[in-house]
Formats: sequence, structure tokens, C-alpha cells
Amino acid sequence: MTRIACTPRPSSPQAPAAEPPWTARSRGLILDLDGTLVRGHEVIPGASELLTRWAQRYVIVSNNSTDTAAGLAPRLRAMGLPVPPEALVLAGEQALRHIARQHPGARLMLCASEALRACAAGLGLALVSRDADIVLLARDLAFGYGTLQTLARELARGAALMVSNGDLTHPGPEGAVVPETGALLQSVLACAPGARPQVLGKPGALLLEEGLRRLGLTPADTTVIGDNVRTDALGAVRLGIGYLLVGNAPHADAPDVAGLLDSACARRHELPAGIEGDR
Repeated sequence: MTRIACTPRPSSPQAPAAEPPWTARSRGLILDLDGTLVRGHEVIPGASELLTRWAQRYVIVSNNSTDTAAGLAPRLRAMGLPVPPEALVLAGEQALRHIARQHPGARLMLCASEALRACAAGLGLALVSRDADIVLLARDLAFGYGTLQTLARELARGAALMVSNGDLTHPGPEGAVVPETGALLQSVLACAPGARPQVLGKPGALLLEEGLRRLGLTPADTTVIGDNVRTDALGAVRLGIGYLLVGNAPHADAPDVAGLLDSACARRHELPAGIEGDR
């Protein structure tokens, strides 16, 4: 596949360079987190400058299904990224809020981190260990054979399966591969082939629409910046939002957000050739 390369903007020693073309119609940004702003505990070049330039005009919409916004924001601040909790839209937390709104009183079996279990309790969700109405699968580091056996039993007896996000992996420090919720989902589906999971994270609309709501903007006035063509780009295209991609993948517009801040890239509104519109 051919890499899409954006040309650097010419600079002048007499005057600062103009803003890149993609900002012309952008009143607000929806930013991915892992692989776009950070890799584990590493801050990606340009992330801090981007957030500073667009202060109070961005939200971070992430398929993170481990943390809550209240818990993640202080860690990002410690890394030099002063992100307020209200600017974080996270898949795991939003999945719980969705269930609390749409299925009040449902018996929920939750496979997730302790932070999300505490969040579920705070939302008044009824957590159970058997006879569930809904099983919610998130990124659970304690997931093992016993969990798999329990989920297969619950799904066989008719529990609905919801999934915080479908990513198989996300990028970690120094190129490390970090297993994600989608990898756990594959094992569940191998044991429950009749299950029809409802995946709530990107490229689904739930998180991106929440991002637009918090920005108070329409899709036409917003730009998505991410690193994954099948989540960030596909989700943006489905909602009519212009997008840009960073990273080392063939369809990236720049190697990192620092490159986007110093390039002649324009927003895209269609998926690259060869990328399917549905997963």
C-alpha cells in the first residue's frame, strides 16, 4: 500500500508559518489517545503543543476500557498533558453509562478493571456473578480460563453480550503490542459462537457522538485525529466528520501530531482505497 505523505509547510525566518490547511474548517478536535497522544507512559511528539493550541476546543475520545476519566486525568497531567476529566470520553466508562441509561435494573456481569467495577457500583448497576441479563466485556487483566467458562455459561443461557471496544491490540511504549478487549472477545466467541456482541466503542457512533455533544459542534466543524483507519477514520466517515491519521501505518498523513502541526495536510472525508466501510 502507498503511504500518503503530506508535504512540510515552507517556513520563513521573518514570520511564523501559517496554520496548516486542516485547521481552516476545524472549530474543535476529537482526539484519539493511545497511539496518537501517548504510547503507555510515553508522550508522542507534538501532543503537548496540540493540546495547548486547542485548549478548551478538544475532547479525547478513546477506546480505553480500563480507566475512568477521573482516574486517568491525573496520570496524564503527571506526564505533562493537562487534560481535564471532562475532556475524556472513555469506552469502558461510557459503556457503563449507556447500560445505566438504557437498561436500568438489569443484572450485569462485568469483566473489567477494579476502576470500572467501582464506577458501575457508583452508577447503581446491579453486579452479579451468575444469572446475568447483560454481560459487559472490557479489558480485564484478570481474564482467565475460569472467566471464559463463566461467560460461555451465561451466554448459553441467554445473557446479552456487550463489549466496550473491539480493538485486538493498542500500541505501547517502544513499539510494544498491548492486548486489548477484542482479543478477549475472540476467545469468548470461540466458546459461544451463537453470541451476537454489541460493540459500543469506535468505530461505533456512541463515543464520537458524545464527543460532539461535549464540544457543542456539528460534524462539519470538527476534525478527528487518530492512528487507526478501522476505528478513528471509519467512525469519522460514518458520521461525516473530517479526519487525519498519524503513525507508521500505510494510510497515515504524518508520523505524529508534531508532523500534522507542520504540514500541508487537508482533512479527509473518505476511507483510503482498499479499506472496507464495515468491520
